[in-house]
Amino acid sequence: MTRRLAMQWNLRQVMAGRAIYQTSELVPLLAERGVSLSREHVYRLVTKTPQRLNMEILAALCDILDCQPNDLLQPVVETVKVAKTGTEAGPGIGALRPIRAKIRRPHEGA
Repeated sequence: MTRRLAMQWNLRQVMAGRAIYQTSELVPLLAERGVSLSREHVYRLVTKTPQRLNMEILAALCDILDCQPNDLLQPVVETVKVAKTGTEAGPGIGALRPIRAKIRRPHEGA
């Protein structure tokens, strides 16, 4: 098992705490702060965890919602189970290894 650090995105929860329930309500609030995003982009920003986040957008969201960046982003440690590839040594065929095949043409002798 491997440990991996991921970020939990809490924008929807913070919005609900400020009585903002529709993603379209954010569009004019962001525009007032100089961030122009389409309704679709704002919807994706609210409903999915972004892989990258512009600092201007983060600052505008924090200003709109009167919160800190750590209210929106929380690091979470995930345990990931590593799939076995079958190439590591262990119980199985032991010292046996495959032998390279020799291809012979039909007119060649055995």
